[in-house]
Amino acid sequence: MQKFSPIPEFTQVTPTAEIRTAAHGWRAKCLQRLIRLDLPVPPTVALPAMTVRNIAAGHAMDTRAILRFFGDAPLVSVRPSPENPDWGGPGTVLNVGMNAARHAALTASHGSEAADTIYLRFVQGYATHVARLDPDMFEFGKPSASALREALRQYEREMDEPFPEDPARQLSEVLRGMARAWEGTSARLLRQAKGAPAEAALGLVVQAMAQGIGPGISGAGVIQFIDPVTGLHRVTGRYLGQSQGRAALKQAESIYLTRDPRGPSLEELAPGVFADLTRHGAACRARLREEMQIEFTIEDGRLSVIDAVRVQRSARAGLKIAVALAEDGIITPEEAVLRVEPRALSELLHPQVDLRGARDVFGQGIAASPGAAVGRIVFTSDAAQASAARGEPCILVRRETAPEDIRGMHSAAAVLTERGGVTSHAAVIARGLGVPCVVGASGLRLDLKERRLTAADGRTFREGDLITLDGTRGEVLAGAASLLPPALDGAFRKLLGWADEMRDIGIRANADTPADAATARQFEAQGIGLCRTEHMFFDEDRLVVMREMIFADTSKDRAAALARLLPMQRDDFVQLFEIMAGLPVCIRLFDPPLHEFLPHDREGMRELAEALDKPLSDVTRRAEALSEFNPMLGMRGVRLGVVLPEIYAMQAQAIFEATVEVAKKGAPVVPEIMIPLVSARREVELVKTHVDAVAAAVRVKTGVNFDYKLGVMVETPRAALRAGEIAQHAAFLSFGTNDLTQMTYGLSRDDAGRFMNTYVQQGVFPEDPFHVLDVDGVGELLHIGADRGRKTRADLTLSICGEHGGNPESIAFCRSQGFDYVSCSPYRVPLARLAAAHLALADRVDNPENTTKS
Repeated sequence: MQKFSPIPEFTQVTPTAEIRTAAHGWRAKCLQRLIRLDLPVPPTVALPAMTVRNIAAGHAMDTRAILRFFGDAPLVSVRPSPENPDWGGPGTVLNVGMNAARHAALTASHGSEAADTIYLRFVQGYATHVARLDPDMFEFGKPSASALREALRQYEREMDEPFPEDPARQLSEVLRGMARAWEGTSARLLRQAKGAPAEAALGLVVQAMAQGIGPGISGAGVIQFIDPVTGLHRVTGRYLGQSQGRAALKQAESIYLTRDPRGPSLEELAPGVFADLTRHGAACRARLREEMQIEFTIEDGRLSVIDAVRVQRSARAGLKIAVALAEDGIITPEEAVLRVEPRALSELLHPQVDLRGARDVFGQGIAASPGAAVGRIVFTSDAAQASAARGEPCILVRRETAPEDIRGMHSAAAVLTERGGVTSHAAVIARGLGVPCVVGASGLRLDLKERRLTAADGRTFREGDLITLDGTRGEVLAGAASLLPPALDGAFRKLLGWADEMRDIGIRANADTPADAATARQFEAQGIGLCRTEHMFFDEDRLVVMREMIFADTSKDRAAALARLLPMQRDDFVQLFEIMAGLPVCIRLFDPPLHEFLPHDREGMRELAEALDKPLSDVTRRAEALSEFNPMLGMRGVRLGVVLPEIYAMQAQAIFEATVEVAKKGAPVVPEIMIPLVSARREVELVKTHVDAVAAAVRVKTGVNFDYKLGVMVETPRAALRAGEIAQHAAFLSFGTNDLTQMTYGLSRDDAGRFMNTYVQQGVFPEDPFHVLDVDGVGELLHIGADRGRKTRADLTLSICGEHGGNPESIAFCRSQGFDYVSCSPYRVPLARLAAAHLALADRVDNPENTTKS
């Protein structure tokens, strides 16, 4: 373990000084690195966190000893240096040491205007940040001798003493003010909100002033060499003559850095300085292994580098920068992969609102599905479908969505609901479709009868009005905001290609339609881990036939209706198999209760009666007979397959006939058939008997031999506990963590949002278990099921296929349990691929011997 010598009260920053980020903060360490690169950094002294804490506690500091480092009558700046730049800190104070004598000297060397400006700005900064006086009292417009005199008089009136003349006292008060500001309650809460620990400490940096106010070419600015939004190489920033600090970023008078037809530039004004800045930027990139923003000052043509910080960047820029650095050999592909947070990829997969444009926000909710869309308001699924048919993008606005809204959600560019949480029906389906979605926008009042949406500020929006929905930030904007396109470019694919080489668990996609499968292929999923066949029946032509099957009085009539559905199902599966091109496809047999396919209002019942040519009373009576007290725990899943075996028989026949059809085209397929909601071994035996019989019949009929795998979706606690005996008849177990979580907790996923925030805030649950896998409870059931299943069958394939499948925390748990793959919505596949690589790389660091991909 490395040993460090005791830390002195302050240290001059030199190439060999013992400057540590943990003790002196990021800024001090960064300045040392710049000095090592031979950049023209002014003399600097770093105060460690321990010294700053002592100052805050009232201990005296020998500031004269600090000032001696800077020569006679110096002017210095004091800047914050926390361990992490994201934690912020007190404002910088410039020109410490300025007094009447220094003012006279500067008047002689730089002129009275420059001297007055420098002195006035110090008085303003000192009064605001140290004396804590109202900044408005010290605003005098353009700096002048009279403004300076008035500022000094105002300070004396407020403080009952003249402005301090002693530079040592000035520095002492500045250090004390900044140290105590860091320890304040508001500052502590603010940085904790940014992820800082409660005990986060502050270092301070004292640096000789490079005057940007004076004769010749003098000024200050910032420069960076990358576009912070796109990540493309582009020099950006500003320069302002006769200025200090970061004023160039705030003043309209600032000029461009590179030659620009819109106005003058630093490149034209001082080409040698610009060339030096370009060279320094390249050195920072190569040696600091990062794209940096450089703060600089020019004093009579001499360049000084004041500071350098990591360029703030969007997610798309961050990815492009990481890949470019790796391609240039500056960092390794492994480091590039680790530099991109998995969750940041969501911003790259969808259009995003361009934050550089205007944002007229009128509604706020929960960011349920990322991306942004512009469209006209519609309030029903039928209106959404009609809008899509006309080629007009629309935003579907509902109080909350239900299964019958799926067609409208397919047609809409985005979805907005007044109610719901991150695991509500709208949120789950939207994420699966890759449609931007905001839920729980409770500040909006929805009047479906009047087709009207009222915002909290009183503004009213009607059907057909144009709005923008930002599913990444959970906001609803008036009008059409400017959008950035998805960033699925070569850098995106290269980074994920590197991630695939590093990860050690499979990633499949949940895909219910050919369009979903095409998206899964686009994102390079390794197969389909869950195809929910019921979603195929909500198309208008199929829904009518499905309802005929539901209202059939006999098994023969049901079979006749199903026979009409058979070719439709077969075509679906043919398309899926062809799109997936030999990759595994796991098809879940029919799962939902039949009542979901029936209308829920009287008008819908009347239309259904007309379509079926049945009396309304018969239709109503049958619908009432199908209703259940708790349909999600009633006649659904495997129970339908046991009681109405012809449904599963039709689906199995469609799967096998599609398998044969695709095989004849030279693309052999081994379909995986999954039985839902199993809780007993006998259920599997009964379904397996029927499926085997259908397979045999198709083999005889077509004369083509084929293989298939039969498995079980583990969604009930009993199935997990009895996995050992269930595995006797299953080639794979796929844990459906959505329903398994509901049944383990006894919670409805769609209703839990009403109290979940309270439960999390009060520590009942550490996280929403529908959003983050509960590894202690639900996770133990997964562990038991996996362990008992593999004891029965060593080659048993294990996976999860619920909403949790794309979460990094869930992937970490599945890796620890030896699962073969996870399956998630297509738009979460890239996130899962990257998260799996992060986990594998972390394991290599902890266990260096594990360096090969399993």
